[in-house]
Amino acid sequence: MSTSRQSPQGAHPRHGLDEVIHAPVRFSIVATLAAADKAEFAFVRDTVEVSDSVLSRQVSTLEKAGYVAVTKGYVGKRPRTWLALTPAGRTAFAAHCQALSAIAEGAGEAGG
Repeated sequence: MSTSRQSPQGAHPRHGLDEVIHAPVRFSIVATLAAADKAEFAFVRDTVEVSDSVLSRQVSTLEKAGYVAVTKGYVGKRPRTWLALTPAGRTAFAAHCQALSAIAEGAGEAGG
């Protein structure tokens, strides 16, 4: 006798969501970085509308996951920090967005 539930995780698209990216601020950071090769810390902070400390903490989480690369340098004598999605970060973001789309599409089908 077979059952349609082959694995404990099942086939629901929510299993494709990335727990690291799913948090609203981190999702917003990754979405902002997905649109560019790299972005200055201040630009991301202002775009996502968070404080320096909140952005720093969330970027640290994304960096530990291997999704964001942080580069420090100078423009003239002023220190700057640039953020960029890694290839793994771009792949994870694309998969996360695909899972969100699948969930949304499924909701439309379920509503019949």
